[in-house]
Amino acid sequence: MKLFHMALSGHAHRARLFLSLVGADCEIVEVDLAAGAHKTPDFLALNPFGQVPVLVDGDVVVPDSNAILVYVAKTLGRTDWLPEDALAAARVQRWLSVAAGPIAFGPAAARLITVFGARFDTAEVIARAHQILGHLEAELTGRDWIAADHPTIADVALYSYVAAAPEGNVDLGPYSEIRAWLGRIEALPGFVPFPTTAAGLRVG
Repeated sequence: MKLFHMALSGHAHRARLFLSLVGADCEIVEVDLAAGAHKTPDFLALNPFGQVPVLVDGDVVVPDSNAILVYVAKTLGRTDWLPEDALAAARVQRWLSVAAGPIAFGPAAARLITVFGARFDTAEVIARAHQILGHLEAELTGRDWIAADHPTIADVALYSYVAAAPEGNVDLGPYSEIRAWLGRIEALPGFVPFPTTAAGLRVG
């Protein structure tokens, strides 16, 4: 397997994190977004959207971070991370959708402003971030993991941008359940940290 990756992308990090957590043999190929490497014909042949990450597994090409999580779990038969049971799988899918929606438009968007200079309304995206973090805090109250009684790809999908929320000036201080959950993920064997930047709030 090869993972086309960019270190400061939370989407790329969630794919790399899961590959490491399951011990997959995967080559990491850094894509220089600043130099426009994601817009070259070769890369666009892998992903016409021109986005990282992209997983290449032999003749199989899988763009999109959440699709990569599903593909790797299914390919490796890791039903611990992605259950076969219909209801359990639906619970995981619910949070993959949250990662692609409210997390992307909240904490991730706030970080895009400070780290990459995106032109979003700062107050609006920070408010959206706190709204979804409030929901996560409530969901995690009384439980260790978001979709099951053990870690699943739902936890992986949510982790990177929630952990990096302070870089977008989103304070995690009020969210004790979330902070404890982040710590549990970080304690998993094979955990790979999401590289931090100097942007946003100073933590710790």
